[in-house]
Amino acid sequence: MIKSLSDPELEMTGCDLHGYQRLKAKCFRKSISGYFFSLPALIVIFSLVAYPFCMAIYLSLTDAWVGSSGNFIGLQHYFDLLQNEIFIQTLKNSLTYTFFSVTLKIVLGMGLALLLNQKIKFRKFFRGAILLPWVIPNTLSTLGWLWMFDPLFSVFNWVLKNIGLIEKGVPWLSNPYWAMFSVIMINVWRGLPFFAITMLAGLVSIPKELHRAARIDGAGSVKCFFHITLPLLKPLILIVVLFSTIFTISDFNIVYILTRGGPMNMTHLLSTLSFQIGLSGGKLGQGAAISLFMFPVLCVVVYFQLKTIQKGSTYD
Repeated sequence: MIKSLSDPELEMTGCDLHGYQRLKAKCFRKSISGYFFSLPALIVIFSLVAYPFCMAIYLSLTDAWVGSSGNFIGLQHYFDLLQNEIFIQTLKNSLTYTFFSVTLKIVLGMGLALLLNQKIKFRKFFRGAILLPWVIPNTLSTLGWLWMFDPLFSVFNWVLKNIGLIEKGVPWLSNPYWAMFSVIMINVWRGLPFFAITMLAGLVSIPKELHRAARIDGAGSVKCFFHITLPLLKPLILIVVLFSTIFTISDFNIVYILTRGGPMNMTHLLSTLSFQIGLSGGKLGQGAAISLFMFPVLCVVVYFQLKTIQKGSTYD
């Protein structure tokens, strides 16, 4: 026999239903407001990232020039680049530049972080001062380096001559190998604070009890570093290397201001060659193809580094 509901029960059921509807409407308004507040960021991302990226893909598949939309030619630009000696040299330059810059920043950044982690006088001052190369605008600092490498007024040549190490000035920017050395040195100088401060933050977070226990067991400073400090910092180091690799392989300002890719295209990077051909030369399609050539390279680098981070994220 079905039990009939009394009037109070009917009223309670109606209140519960009304409350549920109000709660559902409130949740819906919150979800809508979330999309509404995210809309400006999505517009900026689409305008500054998605649209230019899609436009670059389209241009790389055409023979577009400045003032002309061009015709669709498919992957012809990419095949032509693989047979272009200047592009092949530029690709080698980019890999060399990235490898040595990132490697030196890892080694020197670790050493500087270990030094700043010690109890030395004016430690807080040095920790703040180390950020100056990172804080100074890149273009401004590179112009200062350009003056220091000047063939007539080079500070480095003047110092080296006065201490008797050289008899004639070093061709910092006119010799292909010295020019590559110079741009790598400036990139290391600028990126070193990022590595040092990040690794210093990791060193500070390591419990001191681990080092004390290891020293009680007879471990020295070297063993403590390789068996405690370095394994615990490994995930952090890999993440920093990941970001630095992306920033370094796509660098533009340092090479463009100092050498414009010379001498003999020995310092050209993919970004500077893309600018020279695509904007200065007016070949938008070929310039877009050169700039997009970095994208699969970066994807491969990011993939392998992320796999390495996942493997090294645990410490036994």
